[in-house]
Amino acid sequence: MQRAVVLGGSIAGLLAARVLSDHAEDVVVVEPDAPDEEGGGRGAPHRGQLHALLSMGQTQLERWFPDFTQELLRSGARLGTGGAVRFYVDGRLKAPVRDISMIGASRTCIENLVRKRVLALPNVRIHQAQARDLVLDSARVTGVRVSATTSASAGGHDSGSGELAADLVVDAMGRSSRLDTWLTRHGWDPARLDRMRIDLGYATATFRRGAELPGTVVAHCTPGPASGYQPTIVEPGALTAIEGDRWSVVLAGYAHHAPGADREEFLARMRRCAPPLREVAERCAPDSEIKPYRFPEARRRTYTSLGRFPGGLVVVGDALASVNPIYGQGMTLATLQASSLAAHLRSGARPYDPALAYFRRAETVVNAAWQLSSTADLAQPHVTGPYPRGYAFLRWAGDRITEASVRDSQVNQAFMDVVHMRAHPRTLTSPRILLRTARVIAARP
Repeated sequence: MQRAVVLGGSIAGLLAARVLSDHAEDVVVVEPDAPDEEGGGRGAPHRGQLHALLSMGQTQLERWFPDFTQELLRSGARLGTGGAVRFYVDGRLKAPVRDISMIGASRTCIENLVRKRVLALPNVRIHQAQARDLVLDSARVTGVRVSATTSASAGGHDSGSGELAADLVVDAMGRSSRLDTWLTRHGWDPARLDRMRIDLGYATATFRRGAELPGTVVAHCTPGPASGYQPTIVEPGALTAIEGDRWSVVLAGYAHHAPGADREEFLARMRRCAPPLREVAERCAPDSEIKPYRFPEARRRTYTSLGRFPGGLVVVGDALASVNPIYGQGMTLATLQASSLAAHLRSGARPYDPALAYFRRAETVVNAAWQLSSTADLAQPHVTGPYPRGYAFLRWAGDRITEASVRDSQVNQAFMDVVHMRAHPRTLTSPRILLRTARVIAARP
């Protein structure tokens, strides 16, 4: 390709640009916001929330950016393996697993390093502008129309209005993507949109980190079967050791139980959570304001169901699917979609043909994440569907596996492989895992 254009300079867009740098002479990332002092912009209001980088996400980032983990650690991030990564369900610590690692770092730290590594590539550049529409020629996208933003003054970045010609355009504009509107304007059908209203609220704060909780990098606590997936036994939340000798703590709740910005209420809820969060509430001083955020619904777009689709166009990141963030799948999904795009281009696919083979690859990982999160979301009494085929069995099996994972390392290893997107959810309903689960539950006192 002569030129590829990526619409959106967040993590999903930057990863797409990294992939395209191997296939195009010129890669242009169209991003309207200049980075602020923390490295982000206005386009991702949830950037300051605690973000998890799952094991598969770390593996993929290391693939695209060799020495990525070590560079993060040099910037103050922490690496947790084995017992340093602690998962609780209904207040009980789950059985230990050895083969799990997680990076403790803020999203800003991770995203800044991704941006630094991508923009160091000689054929990638930022064009600071607002994408306004697609340019099409018959049955293929040939570019985008852009207009300069009022803040287009970042040093070293191109800016300006007009048309950018492209052999391939990538929509990485996130949940606010306007691609459906553009496609309809040009006579194309938008993708099918699945929506699940979950009404999740969560809030993040940081605390000064000292010698408390030695050996802990990540602790994650969720309600489970014993509490009916409601915060009746412990409050749901998580903490991660991040750069700057800080703890990042997030609390979550659905509907009316969503946390707010009041510091005393936040600390009181932490004291009703799992032991690591209680310890931080008692011993550590807050060093930030409470930042609440609402996530009204999960969304998934399916492009493979369309009878026709223009060539020269692909979709990545939250513009393709945005699932419940409490499971921490967002950044890892972006890395796997980037690898799906790489596999598609390596296969010899022509960029000006409809990218249905890419969408089939990407939807494999999207649907796996959707199955895992939606099965858990539907356990909430206020979430009313839609229910997938076989949901009753999936819910029953999921409850039994969750119970067994508290006491048995083999079941928990299989469970964590799915949570960390190293295995498909269907592996949890394999005869081997179901038999092991049945034996563990039968042996329960």
